[in-house]
Amino acid sequence: MLPPWQPHISVWVVIGSLAAAYLVACRRHAERTGVPVSEHARRLFLGGVVVLWVGADWPIHDLAERYLYLVHMWQHLLFTLVAAPLLVAGTPAWLWRDLLRQPTVRRVWRFITRPVPATILFNGVLLFTHWPAVVTASVQSELLHFSLHTVLLGSAIVMWWPVVSPLPEMPPLSPPGQMMYLFVQSLAPTIPASFLTFGHTPIYPIYATFPRIWGISALTDQMIAGLSMKLVGGAILWTVMSVIFFRWGRRERDEGWDALAWRDVEAEVRAEVSR
Repeated sequence: MLPPWQPHISVWVVIGSLAAAYLVACRRHAERTGVPVSEHARRLFLGGVVVLWVGADWPIHDLAERYLYLVHMWQHLLFTLVAAPLLVAGTPAWLWRDLLRQPTVRRVWRFITRPVPATILFNGVLLFTHWPAVVTASVQSELLHFSLHTVLLGSAIVMWWPVVSPLPEMPPLSPPGQMMYLFVQSLAPTIPASFLTFGHTPIYPIYATFPRIWGISALTDQMIAGLSMKLVGGAILWTVMSVIFFRWGRRERDEGWDALAWRDVEAEVRAEVSR
């Protein structure tokens, strides 16, 4: 059973405008410089836009706002751990420079995207958006709900910057630093997830008043939401850490082989010169 379909025109307009603005900017840049945006970057960004659309439209939006808190949690995971890194990595360096061209904006961005401020900002927003009073207010106001999702997505973009920054002047951390940083991010949701998983009463009373579907009680809904926050979110972060680790190992191996090959060439040159 799914809630009745209804069009979310505002979602289509906002997300469609985001995709259109990106494509227009890329086309104008290609016309001006003769250098097109890579297909890889385009796929990453538009993939992030698609994830935003899936999370913000029917049926996920309707289930999250009127029925199940666990779907509300999945919605947040899609925005913060899937869409955000795709959007950051898919935005070309020249476009980031345009967005950050104001000196004040650039200085603020450089500060908040450092690992410690980014961690504090993201997790502070995460805790705030999961505060019971805030959750209650958000499901009662479409505008507040949208505003909180915008703030949450923005904080997630800040959080992912030390890992996937495309700007050489604001580079990402080294691979070991990225893995340590993401490990910290995987630990941070433990406290709110524990309250949700092991709570004996509904932390969000308003969800207990919603119609029950699929035979899921309010406490079961809350428990699955907590497990999703910790296990699914952790699995995504640990998958990214694993990719970073294996890419790092492969690069170190290749560079090691290159160094050995170069030393062999040098030895051959010296031997030839000495003859």
